[in-house]
This record gives sequence, structure tokens and C-alpha cells, in this order.
Amino acid sequence: MTSPAALLVSLRHQSGALCTLWAVAAPHPPHSPPQPSHTQTFRPAWHSLREETEVSEPGGALELEEEKSVPGKSLKDGDESGEISPPSPGEPRPERLAWPGLARCETLREMAVRSKLSRLVEATSQLVEIEQTLLLPLLQQLPLPLHPKDSIEFRNICSRMALQREGQQFEKDLHEAQQCLKTIIEKLICSLAVFPSDSCISVRFALRQILQNLLAM
Repeated sequence: MTSPAALLVSLRHQSGALCTLWAVAAPHPPHSPPQPSHTQTFRPAWHSLREETEVSEPGGALELEEEKSVPGKSLKDGDESGEISPPSPGEPRPERLAWPGLARCETLREMAVRSKLSRLVEATSQLVEIEQTLLLPLLQQLPLPLHPKDSIEFRNICSRMALQREGQQFEKDLHEAQQCLKTIIEKLICSLAVFPSDSCISVRFALRQILQNLLAM
């Protein structure tokens, strides 16, 4: 397979991987966490007392209504509407009290994964553009040893990422995709290093910039 033909095959797989990465990076609604089982069976004490009053004393409900209309009397918060008032914005929620550092650690981890994915999408997009505009015309004159194997593997990894957009498996696939793209770029740089022309030097410089941004912490 000639160099231009090999690059065109690689470009096709890289473009397919890029479309998949765009879909993976698109915002999607998070999964709703399962509600604790105790919230389904929890009943406030005043509610049970009110039911007992209604069963044991037929006129109990009427007496409660009369007490509401008496001036100077006020019921406790939540007694009138039968609802538990939500916590104030500054008040920590029960789950945060139980695990004070868990929510913050998960948020930071999600931010790191999202940043890594964003860099992968940007690097892939820049690589495809450079290969189309700079490298493909250059290969008409220079025989570079190119093979689309790494690009095929890169597309397969991105396809796995689309099946599961979160969790440890997704992070593992994301890391593998980053390393695979790194290999593709490094091989291109090494192939161009044997040709000291100005065109090859400019392409190598652009590829190094992509690699630097991809691996940025």
C-alpha cells in the first residue's frame, strides 16, 4: 500500500473515531441516584398520631381544625401542611454529613475525566486537519512508511467508549485511546524526521504541538 493510500485509510478511521468522540463528549443527563429505601417507609410521628386520633376519636379531626382557628396558637413547622420542610441552601444534606468528602472527590474525578476527554477530542480533530491539509500533499513526493493499524485500533477503542460513558471501564478506555493517539502522532514524527525539508519540519512542529496539548496535565 502506497503512502497516500495508507494515509487515506488512516484518515477514514480517525474521522470515524472523531465522530464517535463528539457523541461521547456531548452533554447527556446524569443517571438519577437510587432513593434510599427508608424514604419510602418513613412516616413522621405527627402523622401516625393524627391517624390514631382519627381512628380512636371520630371528632378528633374537627377538634384539630378548631384549634387552628384559635388566635394566639401556632403549630410547629410542618404540622399544618403535613410536609417536611427542605433544608436551607447552606444546611448540609444528610448524605453529605455521612460522607463529608465523597461528593467533592467524585466531582473532581468527573472534572478530570471530562478534561481528558476534551483534550482527546481536540487532538484528534487537529491531527485529522493536519493530515488532510499538510501531510497528504507532502506524501505525493515523499514515501513515508505508514500503516493504518493504529488508526483502526484507535477507532475500536472509541467505539467501546460510546457503549459505556462512565465508570472505571470508560476511564480505562479513555486512557487507552489517549495512548493510542499518542503512538500515532509519535510514529508520524519519527517518519518525517528522516526528511530534513522545510515542509517536513513544519509538519513535525505542528504534530509536536498536538502531542503536547494531548498530554497536558
